Amino acid sequence: MDIFLTNNLTNKKEKFVPRDEKKIGMYVCGPTVYDDPHIGNARPLVIFDILFKILKDKFVSVKYVRNITDIDDKIITASKDQNISIKDLTNKITDSFLKDCRYLFCDDPTYQPKATEHIDLMIKMINKLIDKGFAYKNGEHVYFEVKKFSEYGKLSNKKLDELIAGSRVEISENKKNPEDFVLWKPSDDNEPSWDSPWGKGRPGWHLECSAMSKKFLGDEFDIHGGGMDLIFPHHENEIAQSRCANDSKFFAKYWVHNAFITMSNEKMAKSQGNILKIKEFRNKISGQVLRLALMSTHYKQPLDWNDKLLDECQNTLDKWYRLYSPSIKIIKVPLEILKPLYEDLNTPGYITNLHQLYEEANKGENKDLFISACKFVGLLNENSDQWEEYKKNKALISENEIKEKIKLRNIAREEKDFNKADKIRDELLDKGVLIEDKNGKTIWKFK
Repeated sequence: MDIFLTNNLTNKKEKFVPRDEKKIGMYVCGPTVYDDPHIGNARPLVIFDILFKILKDKFVSVKYVRNITDIDDKIITASKDQNISIKDLTNKITDSFLKDCRYLFCDDPTYQPKATEHIDLMIKMINKLIDKGFAYKNGEHVYFEVKKFSEYGKLSNKKLDELIAGSRVEISENKKNPEDFVLWKPSDDNEPSWDSPWGKGRPGWHLECSAMSKKFLGDEFDIHGGGMDLIFPHHENEIAQSRCANDSKFFAKYWVHNAFITMSNEKMAKSQGNILKIKEFRNKISGQVLRLALMSTHYKQPLDWNDKLLDECQNTLDKWYRLYSPSIKIIKVPLEILKPLYEDLNTPGYITNLHQLYEEANKGENKDLFISACKFVGLLNENSDQWEEYKKNKALISENEIKEKIKLRNIAREEKDFNKADKIRDELLDKGVLIEDKNGKTIWKFK
């Protein structure tokens, strides 16, 4: 079965044809570690983790590279604002990011390079670009001259003038043209810096990914991924500097971008003040709930984040976990089940397949297939006790309080004060507890 992906370089859904079936390469832009990741950042984590799983299902050798940007203007600003060293800040946020990845049940990438560990490669790439006439020095700055690359704008499908007009281009007297972007810039005395032929300074953001992808995947590779907000200017600039430095016909063959997460139909972003940090969920609900929620809409479509969505995913997983057994043998998932994922990562279609498998398993048929199909996409990866523990944590009441409330409700029922009994039941429900009267006894569970 063939894999199909929407390639933003051609604006078409295309059959995935690797450069070399024995050596698949995928690069995905990782975090800039100046603040804890939010739910919007979680979407590419889960989407490209699923793509990684699909690629590994079909091909023998897959390299997945996801970088960590640990030097950037935002990092410098955040360290000053928080009165914390850049090293302490980046270590803290990197640690938080990795915890988020584990919480969301994402597989580790093959490589996870840090920008600060590859400055020498960036300097070499800049020198190449200068020597070939694609970049120029002005004092301690080095800029890429955009007009020298004739295919600039192909990824974003816009002409250069349109791109300049529709974006916030950094204005500087050091540039030949306003659209030119920085490859190297000087650092202030109190800022991180590295020696270079142009003086002490640091690399431009776009250059980092070009240098690290080249090291781990070569001049040309198969897939480059990230959020759609990276298309311009970041990915457009990556293509320009990489192709010019490496004399390559292309950089990545397939460009895959996920759409935004919204809240009340507004993009989730720090500038909007509507972000929800992943770590805020860690002790409240299972990461599997978030993972299923992030799979509920096709990656090319906006996903509106709300409590109803989370409740629905919680209830679905609660139902599925009733069939979970640690003794179940994990089997290879047949291609007919995986087909939606092969068709441009159609996660809603795959969830439909999971619901159908659940109905069969609930009748005692193919339970091993159902559990295996869930595990394939990172679901049902906790045991039943762990799952119940999360439900306990989510509940806003202790077990002793629950028992006392049930006792008071039973007294109210004996006294035929049904209004009071119903009120207690509703109070428990609001706190995440379901009660049921069965065979003369009241039983309860966390919802």
